Amino acid sequence: MTPPTARTWARRGRPPLIRVRGRSQRRISIAALACYKHGERTRLIYRPKRHVDHKRGGRRSFTWTDYRDLLIDAHQQLGAPIVLVWDNLNVHKDRRMRQFIDTHDWISCYFLPAYAPDLNPVEGIWSLLRRGSQANTAFIDPDHLMRTLRHGLRQIQYRSNLIDGCLAETSLTLTTPRPQRQ
Repeated sequence: MTPPTARTWARRGRPPLIRVRGRSQRRISIAALACYKHGERTRLIYRPKRHVDHKRGGRRSFTWTDYRDLLIDAHQQLGAPIVLVWDNLNVHKDRRMRQFIDTHDWISCYFLPAYAPDLNPVEGIWSLLRRGSQANTAFIDPDHLMRTLRHGLRQIQYRSNLIDGCLAETSLTLTTPRPQRQ
């Protein structure tokens, strides 16, 4: 992973340089759910996954079963029905994923417009992660990257005001206003 850069200091006339040789062929994916419930603390539920067999033709991303397992775990942790607001990732719209959602009454699913990252609160989580724990870091190996990702996500997870800010940035609300009777 090419290290994300952020502001830092250096002597005048000598900009800081991070030399990265080559590109890593290893692959790490993260899926996250920003969980909002009116009157309760906001939660972040995430799952990182390291793809070790992608060089031999294996997947380089989450499968529909990985998302299914994340939803089941989230439902068990939250103990409440889940309303998904998803982007249009092809795995989210997979036929088997749709069948899973349709057969479980505790999941409702809505999709964002075709290209609307500004409406997706999880994009704000990724931005916080890149600008925070990952900024100006050259990772030694995949384990170092995984440790840093988990640490950064835990920091965000324990500060629910950051997750609330990601929702506020989208200008979406948790409840829709009810029409007034006249």
